[in-house]
Amino acid sequence: MLPLQDITVITLEHAIAAPFCTRQLADLGARVIKIERPGVGDFARGYDERVRGLSSHFVWVNRSKESLALDVKQPASADVIERLLEKADVLVQNLAPGAAARLGLSFEALHERFPRLIVCDISGYGNDGPYRDKKAYDLLIQSESGFLSVTGSADEPAKAGCSIADIAAGMYAYTNILAALIERGKTGTGRHIDVSMLESMAEWMSYPMYYGFDGAPPPARSGASHATIYPYGPFTAGDGKTVMLGLQNEREWQVFCDKVLRQPDLAVDPRFSSNSRRSAARAELRALILDVFAALSIDQVIARLDEARIANAQMNDMADLWAHPQLRARGRWTTVDSPAGALPALLPPGVGDPAETRMGAIPALGEHTRAILQELGFSDDTL
Repeated sequence: MLPLQDITVITLEHAIAAPFCTRQLADLGARVIKIERPGVGDFARGYDERVRGLSSHFVWVNRSKESLALDVKQPASADVIERLLEKADVLVQNLAPGAAARLGLSFEALHERFPRLIVCDISGYGNDGPYRDKKAYDLLIQSESGFLSVTGSADEPAKAGCSIADIAAGMYAYTNILAALIERGKTGTGRHIDVSMLESMAEWMSYPMYYGFDGAPPPARSGASHATIYPYGPFTAGDGKTVMLGLQNEREWQVFCDKVLRQPDLAVDPRFSSNSRRSAARAELRALILDVFAALSIDQVIARLDEARIANAQMNDMADLWAHPQLRARGRWTTVDSPAGALPALLPPGVGDPAETRMGAIPALGEHTRAILQELGFSDDTL
């Protein structure tokens, strides 16, 4: 039995944040019924056609769900939603600001009739405050949260290459729902969860936020290098390939000088005798490191780093990730069904045995409408 096998989740969702949350609930065995607009569906279905005609975004976050095509603005849909909620444990929504409340789907409107129901709202800025009604997309929240101010090169900010603000909000919604299910098991009562993308990203800003404490300057943008620890970042070998390496303490710095650079005297050079000094003199130190690496191939550099037990990584692209030997050795790849046939998918982190998770099909739009309506006691021509 999977952990959430007896839990039913109703979701009015689109894009990434809420679908990522509910997909993880489905991974744990929850029944997730995804309500989509007839004929159009979740607009993420149309982001691209990269996965055999299907959207890459949609494929990633919508496996193991049932798709119910329902025009929630039509009066007849209210009866369907009411019957769904009678059997539901969780309602998740990330509609436009205020849309769920206008449909009568706020926690306040539902709690008296469904006291055990957990209602999770995911939005850009939260359910109140001066920014409540602002539209919010991933890039906009990356900007609003300060993420762009510390990410990129000295000359130009850069966004994250994936939807980091959506992912952050989806993760906090997911963990809060799990906590609410545990709480309900003790109290018998559901509760309201209000997750905002801004607050999720603000939490993730971590040490850069505290660097700006009391008006102090935040860390400078430093590309792929660490803003405050050095050497920590990309270095090029003689064959033109790049290795990432990172030193965390003075012991590692001494070993790095001795076994990797093979210049042990550098460890006591006053220019580099502490992390703050190395960081201040990073241009000078970078030149010394690159001079040594220029005589070595990437494999030779990594061999020295591994021998010295200095943390390092290759700078992989997506093709390298698909073929990563560690993922294959640990059996992390499986397949899921879809309207385009079987597709590869990664097992969720933390799952060791495929039997411990649910890896169901990616639904076609409205694929489960008839079965769900019949289950609720409606005839085929109800809507």
